[in-house]
Amino acid sequence: MVSSHEVSPQSFYIQHHLVHMNNIGKQQESIVQFNVINYDSLFWSVSTGILVVFLLWLVARRSTSGVPGRFQAFVEMIVDMVDEQSRSIISSADSRKFVSPLALTIFVWIVLMNALDFLPVDLFSAIFKILGVGNHHDSLFYYHRALPTADLNIPIGMSLGVLLLTLYYGIKVKHTRGFFNDLFFAPFHASGLTSLIIAPANLLLNLVEYFAKTVSLGMRLFGNMFAGELVFMLIALLGGSWSGFNGLSYALGFTHLLAGSLWAIFHILIVILQAFIFMMLTLVYIGQAHDGH
Repeated sequence: MVSSHEVSPQSFYIQHHLVHMNNIGKQQESIVQFNVINYDSLFWSVSTGILVVFLLWLVARRSTSGVPGRFQAFVEMIVDMVDEQSRSIISSADSRKFVSPLALTIFVWIVLMNALDFLPVDLFSAIFKILGVGNHHDSLFYYHRALPTADLNIPIGMSLGVLLLTLYYGIKVKHTRGFFNDLFFAPFHASGLTSLIIAPANLLLNLVEYFAKTVSLGMRLFGNMFAGELVFMLIALLGGSWSGFNGLSYALGFTHLLAGSLWAIFHILIVILQAFIFMMLTLVYIGQAHDGH
């Protein structure tokens, strides 16, 4: 039996893999700290971002007007898909010059970040232990999470960037007067003194809308990837239950391989779908900023 003050090996395994490599070590439970820097999330998000820019630059540099190669054809297919979605949502051709490449970058970037979830759960722990830098819980490298989109800071940071772009295009397209007119006098339109009376209600509704869009955009990506990461950890526990050459170990090992393979195949859809949803909602929110209530 495990007492209430003890942690089972299975629980410790999951907790260990849910703690980030940061500047304060293992975070204490039930304490919110705002001075934490998750180095692993920053490293992998920046690294995949640089890789995305490099890959897109490489394709643009090597693109030909003749028969394209397989990789160029694959990238052109993605570009056409994003451009088609952008044209159907954002009416301004001038805005699409920036928003379409932005949507393409977001889509490919999130796909690559999400794809890090396919790396073995214990890969980096094993590497750091081999290097002799992750053997003790006081070591900086003892904890490491390679999936940046399962860290709420990354998706929320991206959604805040979308919010800033929404405000920017709202002011750019409608100008300052038109933007604040929508903010205070929509969606409940009125005239005269009545418009001034209901202006606070309109303002509150619009602020709630901006807040809800920003939070839901980030939480949707975070929640799906965090849940997928947990499932991979639970499947990994099946493989870690080997107790020798016996029937139970064979059954758990087979279940581990089968469940891991099936979940990885299904997770490919989640990885692409979540990137597509984030990209589409980015286009929708910026497109809404072009339209008046």
